[in-house]
Amino acid sequence: MTDVSTSFDDTLAKLGISRTGVASTPKVQTEQEANTLGQDSFLKLLTEQLKNQDPFDPVKNENMVAQMAQFSSVAGISEMNTTLKSVAAQLSNANAAQAISYVGKTVLIEGDTAFPNQDGSLNAVLPLSESADDVQVQISDSAGNLLRTINYGSQGTGDMAIDWDGKTDSGGAAPAGPYKIAASVLRNGTRVASPVNVWAPVTSVSLGSDGTAPTLNLAGLGTKPLSAVRQVG
Repeated sequence: MTDVSTSFDDTLAKLGISRTGVASTPKVQTEQEANTLGQDSFLKLLTEQLKNQDPFDPVKNENMVAQMAQFSSVAGISEMNTTLKSVAAQLSNANAAQAISYVGKTVLIEGDTAFPNQDGSLNAVLPLSESADDVQVQISDSAGNLLRTINYGSQGTGDMAIDWDGKTDSGGAAPAGPYKIAASVLRNGTRVASPVNVWAPVTSVSLGSDGTAPTLNLAGLGTKPLSAVRQVG
């Protein structure tokens, strides 16, 4: 004989009602959880599949193993993506901290605007990927008036130091900077422009958003990526 109390409890349970009259609280899932097949759910689904398979055409062992291997691969990729996002966030924070530490310092970076030293002299660097038959450097004031032309002759590959004493071609003191600097190299009878690396003050930093890298704001040169810095003064 069926226990009436037990039967009544079972009926209430199926309706989601406890004996106290309070409905059981369903578990609230996020959209991502609702659309994600977890490992437990996958195993339950696989078990149901095995229980309800056609006895005359059962699931082959290799098919079952393939399904499990596929799920394992997807789960592994998901975990790897999570790890990579964490690493990317840490690198982004490290880059931001590094960029902020440059404020108030000078950095060696490609540009055409050069700031003089306190004694009026100027230092820059000309990277040469190939040897040159002749190297010429021209320094002008901010208005573009030529102040000094320096010929360095033939040069080999590597970083060539540019040193200017702050004097014009006539021997007088140059006006206050900053200055425009340009270099050209002669190879096989053809003279071409060559980019110069100058020392520029870092005035501020623009921190990246949505994972973008921070950028440096440089006096006279505008915004430059952190990766463009060759040396910190």
